[in-house]
Amino acid sequence: MSVLTRDEAQTRARLLDVQRYEIELDLTTGEETFDSQTVIHFTARAAGDTFVEVKPATLRSVSLDGQPLDPAALVENRLALTGLAAGPHELRVEAEMTYSHTGEGLHRFTDPVDGETYTYTQLFMEDVQRVFAAFDQPDLKAAFDLTVTAPEGWTVLANGITEHQGDGRWKAATTPLLSTYFVALAAGPWHSVTTEHAGLPFGLHCRRSLAPHLDADAEELFEITRQCYDRYHEKFDEAYPFDSYDQAFVPEFNAGAMENPGLVTFRDEFIYRSAVTDTERQTRAMVVAHEMAHMWFGDLVTLRWWDDIWLNESFAEYMGYQTLTEATRFTDTWVDFGIVRKAWGYDADQRPSTHPVAPDPDAVPDTASAMLNFDGISYAKGASALRQLVTWLGEKDFLAGINTHFKRHKFGNATLADFIDNLASATDRNVHAWAEKWLRTTGVDTLTPVVGENGGSWTLAVEQDGDRPHRIAVGAYDTDPARPGQLVLRERFETDVPAAEPVTRTGARPALVLLNDGDLSYAKVRLDTESWQTALRSLSALPAPLARAVVWNAARDMVRDGQLPPAAYLEAARAHLPYESDLAIVQGVLTFATAQVVGRYLADGARPAALALLGELTRDLIRRTEDGDNPGLRLTAVRHFIDCATQPHTIQEWLADGSVPGGPELDPELRWRVLNRLAVLGATSEDRIAAELARDPSATGEEGAARCRAALPDASAKAAAWAAMFEDDALSNYLFTATAQGFWQPEQADLVREYVSRFYVDAVPLAARRGPAIAEAAGRYAFPAFAVDPEAVALGEACLSRDDLLPALRRKLTDQVDDLRRALAVRDA
Repeated sequence: MSVLTRDEAQTRARLLDVQRYEIELDLTTGEETFDSQTVIHFTARAAGDTFVEVKPATLRSVSLDGQPLDPAALVENRLALTGLAAGPHELRVEAEMTYSHTGEGLHRFTDPVDGETYTYTQLFMEDVQRVFAAFDQPDLKAAFDLTVTAPEGWTVLANGITEHQGDGRWKAATTPLLSTYFVALAAGPWHSVTTEHAGLPFGLHCRRSLAPHLDADAEELFEITRQCYDRYHEKFDEAYPFDSYDQAFVPEFNAGAMENPGLVTFRDEFIYRSAVTDTERQTRAMVVAHEMAHMWFGDLVTLRWWDDIWLNESFAEYMGYQTLTEATRFTDTWVDFGIVRKAWGYDADQRPSTHPVAPDPDAVPDTASAMLNFDGISYAKGASALRQLVTWLGEKDFLAGINTHFKRHKFGNATLADFIDNLASATDRNVHAWAEKWLRTTGVDTLTPVVGENGGSWTLAVEQDGDRPHRIAVGAYDTDPARPGQLVLRERFETDVPAAEPVTRTGARPALVLLNDGDLSYAKVRLDTESWQTALRSLSALPAPLARAVVWNAARDMVRDGQLPPAAYLEAARAHLPYESDLAIVQGVLTFATAQVVGRYLADGARPAALALLGELTRDLIRRTEDGDNPGLRLTAVRHFIDCATQPHTIQEWLADGSVPGGPELDPELRWRVLNRLAVLGATSEDRIAAELARDPSATGEEGAARCRAALPDASAKAAAWAAMFEDDALSNYLFTATAQGFWQPEQADLVREYVSRFYVDAVPLAARRGPAIAEAAGRYAFPAFAVDPEAVALGEACLSRDDLLPALRRKLTDQVDDLRRALAVRDA
């Protein structure tokens, strides 16, 4: 398919003014396809040629101003419109379109629990063309009238309030001006919970089989929604710009959520069937806050071209965490951001594929390249940069600039230059210079303290690898003489990096000097020798969780940079996690320890002892939580104990008993987790997997069974899983991912060795056949990440030298191969 270039979009935007779309979809024509009729009202500012995009199964008819055009003139996804006269035009397109099973376009899903079918749109970037004909670029905004014919018993949700007109026909209220990729539809026999707030209807929607679980959490979800809505109205001068606010939890959704105006779609794993931790509830709340922020930044004011995607995502990421902290019961959200999201940004920013938060427009020449920038840089690094900007600028001036931005560009489009100009209008500070340093550069600065003593004072100089300006807090901590092993904060002061001269403070040097205390900037932090020794002894005794997160991130970075042995990180975790009170830190450290340190950074021979250490650690956490006071910590410990099990006996007993002694009971998530680990260890069978699927015949159960079957240490099971992923193309996006997650296991290296080279042979044609979503899933989950050796790196580099890789696959392989190189370097350090 042809991709849209920036030059083509600019040319078309100069030529056309699009006023309105009339879209009629018929979802009653069969299980494979649906009918789509589109009327586009537009004006040509001058005589000229252009094109409209559509990706039909069959293009039935096209007419322009009442004159038929030849459907056979469609070339790939483009239909030429030649010889346009200046003035108004009407384009009519009738087509048969194909349902998606990869989360792109109009996705169709049948629930295995009750046989009910659901559809929803994900029209991001170029996928609107899978549903209706469009001038598909973000700066050709228009009003949309949507009519849908659906089976009886279905409810149709859309951007605006919908009305059932009888005979399965639903009509949505006309939208304000929207970009094409924001048009949204969710149709099916939804279970809905509704309320009203601030004069607007609010709704929550999910599959009927998930109804009890949504009902259990509906008030929590509505409370978060109301709190965020009210807080945004305190921050923003522009009122919420749409007629309703629906949140639909939909099956097999590729992203976390999508900010469709008035109809936000979420992956329905956020409707919890099993026990979750409070940190996971906080994550869900953050996504609610993030998507609502998009109603202003993204939906009301939209990027002009995809080089400014960070304007959407960085802003929503920052606002989501900040607003959750200010307005809800989740007051420590920046700890989770620091330990999880920033690590995502740091990792992405150190790979060959890194890019500026705001890339040069020439670096995003088309939609294929733009799609690659939805990563830890556009989200986490960009949000970190905005947090640093607020620290430097002050929140009052920051919000004044934001509100000017909304006022000037509402229902329109804007660029980085517009955003910076609007911020600059609210302050005397040089925001343009700040933006050049922070938004137009790549890489992570490293800040290293140099601490000196001079009689009754101590000094601090900061060595900087990089050249961004930072405004950071420095924490000075002393050992508490009354409580050996405890640390107390002597003082926290702010300083600029770079500084003209060292900072001098009164008193003896502290036991621990912590740069970026409070985590207000984006940089790797090192500790001086004495501070690091204090941290090794007393990390869990640091009084603030955000300070502990900064130290844990420093340790993580040192492991990845070959400056701290992986085994030393595990020993630190063994020493301090039993006393850690913040669940986000426990989860983040255990995840890095298991997936990266044990999974990749340690030599294969060291893996059993490392798993045993983590098993002892998680047993300690389980013992510590026997009184029931911290169910989230206990659940986290149980999950990781299962994942680290080297012998099947204990977890087999848990599965047979249906619970962990002292709790928790094994709900579906834990049962599948245990069974998956037993499959890896060769301690279960296909019959046992089938019995568990009969017990839990849900979509999640089907994914669990696929994961377990692929994990069996049996040559025929591996062959079947490989064929399902790479040969028959029948797996949905979620079943593909589950199968891939089960396939590669470090314990089975010899069994799957032949598949390491086969991956590169088979992934390229798979991506070409099935498109970007499956290409991304293959590169992320089906990649042989545990094959850490020079031969695997050479295979990856050879594949990357090909010129026929789909861009989405090339990007994932570039990152994965670089991660292999890093893992080898860590092992060799």
